[in-house]
Amino acid sequence: MFKKLRGIILENNLLKTRNEIIIGRNPVKEALIANRSVDSILISKGARKSSFGSILKMAQELKIPVKEVDNKKLDLICNKANHQGIIAMAAAHAYASIDEIFDVAEQKNEPPFIIIADEISDPHNLGAIIRTAECAGAHGVIIPNRRAVGLNFGVAKSAAGALEHLKVARVTNISSTLQELKKRGIWIFGADMDGQTYCKADLKGAIALVIGSEGFGLSRLVKENCDVIISLPLCGKINSLNASVAAGILMYEITRQRLNLSAK
Repeated sequence: MFKKLRGIILENNLLKTRNEIIIGRNPVKEALIANRSVDSILISKGARKSSFGSILKMAQELKIPVKEVDNKKLDLICNKANHQGIIAMAAAHAYASIDEIFDVAEQKNEPPFIIIADEISDPHNLGAIIRTAECAGAHGVIIPNRRAVGLNFGVAKSAAGALEHLKVARVTNISSTLQELKKRGIWIFGADMDGQTYCKADLKGAIALVIGSEGFGLSRLVKENCDVIISLPLCGKINSLNASVAAGILMYEITRQRLNLSAK
């Protein structure tokens, strides 16, 4: 049920967000051949998949999500242009690799500071997280390629230029990525309601901060792969903060500790 609800939320956000759309079989195929950054490919339900064979094969090799949607939805997205049953949603910015994020930290001679957005589906939230991450001195952001918004143009707008200065990597599996980061010496902190108070945590050194999705928080496997769970105290009647707001508070606590700043 939760997975279905997450899918509905993401689809709604997709339709509300203006993206650069690549329409039709040949344009989509050529975009993939040219290694264009593509967030996802949408194909019409009931369409003969054999007619998209080479495209689907390339998408699988490039780890680009392919989703089947109603033909009416394709008509809506591309304003009834002749889409031939397939469109691609282009990314507003090229994705980086995790190695490139580590390279940035090494070039600055700083311990890695990485933000991981676990299934954030709202473009404004992801854009705000990226903007704050850049301002707080993070070296990069990691997002999943499924059940999450990608670097579409709504995200780019909310990021207010931060995508030009901050690396964003997209991975197939967040849990596996956390395990990989641990092997590279990264301490994983997850933000969740049942954790220790954030201001008591030692947030110096090489760390990754994991922010959960809106309304659902950290997924079970992701939470299990965190080294420490931290939380923000809530003193009112509302039981949660907006994901980007919580991320901003925690990121600046990390920055405060890294810079050895304290109130006088």
